[in-house]
Amino acid sequence: MTDVEAVARRFVADVWNAGREESAYELVAADCPGLGGTGPAAMLAWHRDRRAAFPDLRYKLVDVVAAGDRVALRWRAAGTQAGRFGPVPPTGQVVSYSGATFLRFDPTGRIVDVWSVNELFQLLQQLGVEMLPPITGAGA
Repeated sequence: MTDVEAVARRFVADVWNAGREESAYELVAADCPGLGGTGPAAMLAWHRDRRAAFPDLRYKLVDVVAAGDRVALRWRAAGTQAGRFGPVPPTGQVVSYSGATFLRFDPTGRIVDVWSVNELFQLLQQLGVEMLPPITGAGA
């Protein structure tokens, strides 16, 4: 049986932090959803996009919980915005934000599903983006 916690930790260390794209091809299943497709290449597309905006982005695992074929990761990330992030042009601003990622593994120990939530609102505020609530009701 595969140690899914060890695989999850390697995924963060190799793919997220070290940019070792070849590791994604070892750790991610062909049918794992990603950015605009499936498999390691689609998952790497998301990471390349985030790295283009924050080339020095680093993740620190805060909590790791593994049970059966699933692993939950709570993490903190920090990096400097040196490239465009969505509509936000480069600011040179250092940002720090938190999130959680949930991984599911197939019987061979490859990642078949990734679901993440993170504090993008907090990240955008640190980049100086003004967030206004929509106008609703009589004034709309």
